[in-house]
Amino acid sequence: MTSENWGARLHQAGAYSLYLHVPFCAQKCAYCDFASWATGRHDPLIARYASALCSQIDEARELGLLGDVRTAYIGGGTPTMLGAGSLGRLVSAASGLGVGELSCEANPDSLSDEVLTCMVDGGATRVSIGVQSLDDSELKVLGRLHDAALAKKRVRAAVASGLDVSCDLMCALPGQTDVSWAATLDEFLALGAGHVSVYPLMIEEGTAFDKLYGDEDCDWNSDEVQARRMQMAQAELEGQNLNRYEVASYAKPNCRCLHNIAYWTGRPYLGLGTKASSMLTLEGYIRLLKTACNLPPAPSDTARVRLRALNGRDEIAADPRLESLRFSIEFLTEGQAAAEDLMLGARLAEGLHPSLIDHARAVLPPGSLDACLDGLIADGYIKFVNGSYSPTERGWLLGNELYGRLWDLAPGDVLEV
Repeated sequence: MTSENWGARLHQAGAYSLYLHVPFCAQKCAYCDFASWATGRHDPLIARYASALCSQIDEARELGLLGDVRTAYIGGGTPTMLGAGSLGRLVSAASGLGVGELSCEANPDSLSDEVLTCMVDGGATRVSIGVQSLDDSELKVLGRLHDAALAKKRVRAAVASGLDVSCDLMCALPGQTDVSWAATLDEFLALGAGHVSVYPLMIEEGTAFDKLYGDEDCDWNSDEVQARRMQMAQAELEGQNLNRYEVASYAKPNCRCLHNIAYWTGRPYLGLGTKASSMLTLEGYIRLLKTACNLPPAPSDTARVRLRALNGRDEIAADPRLESLRFSIEFLTEGQAAAEDLMLGARLAEGLHPSLIDHARAVLPPGSLDACLDGLIADGYIKFVNGSYSPTERGWLLGNELYGRLWDLAPGDVLEV
């Protein structure tokens, strides 16, 4: 932990992190509710959209929003759907900002050797591969295009490329058993990746799984099954030196994802692309207003501004100018921003930053934070050890209760536009 004053994060004029959203997939997975659409590999929209993102990067840099950026993440969707040419140009545009960490998401079926080479040559440092399972029957149910053999082959190739490699794995799936989950974990560990994110399947509204299972009481996805599978993952992964640093993320030493840590620790970020989200300080929002004159002025008590781009893929490809973007907007006061940072910080193993605690005490209603922390300790969700409030095992497994009680500290209602 650093000794930085937490309140300074509310006055950083530029973004600390950059997110670039690629909304293309070869096929929509049964569980996915992300902003992505099945698209033919040779659809000319793909290249036009990638060029539009490069143009937006240049414009944001000219506004001074990217002068201090430290991490970048190309996500989706499936960024590797762009192919080596377009993805290489996008990676180069992001790495040209001088970031220390540049991550790119990938799916095994489109992570060719050529695409891996373009990532490395363009300046990427990490690749995050959507493996999800190493059981062929489970992959088929999820709607994935790859099988276990291809996933393992492409993860090994990514490790050999010299990139830091992360994999996504999912548990509590239809047809999954404790035995098949243990086998997936064992096979993942043999691949040599330094980072893994482990998630229980969530049945999201509007997905194919919602139509299949939304009205059912699914024993295979019960709270008890989710908890058991997450505990199995913790025991297996930490036994092999991949230690949990966030509720769903495990890493070998020096392999943590700095971009995601930035999200959980109050750093401002800029998101570009359809449906991409941004979190700016008031100073950063004022810089955006210089070109996006259609945006409303911020209320006088604003400390943080959350934006979500509403423009579709075709709109952005046709006109990438920032002044042409439409947004949904939330204006947060200093107290609301502090409650949000407490909620997100509780995801981390290291716990709530002492500087955040000091800042929150100063801007939240007197006594409210300490009463909340005392109650969370009494109920077994957090513990106070070595000067830090950090989640207990109960807090990990019942995170929604923990996060909800910290967010409830926020005074008033967030202003939405």
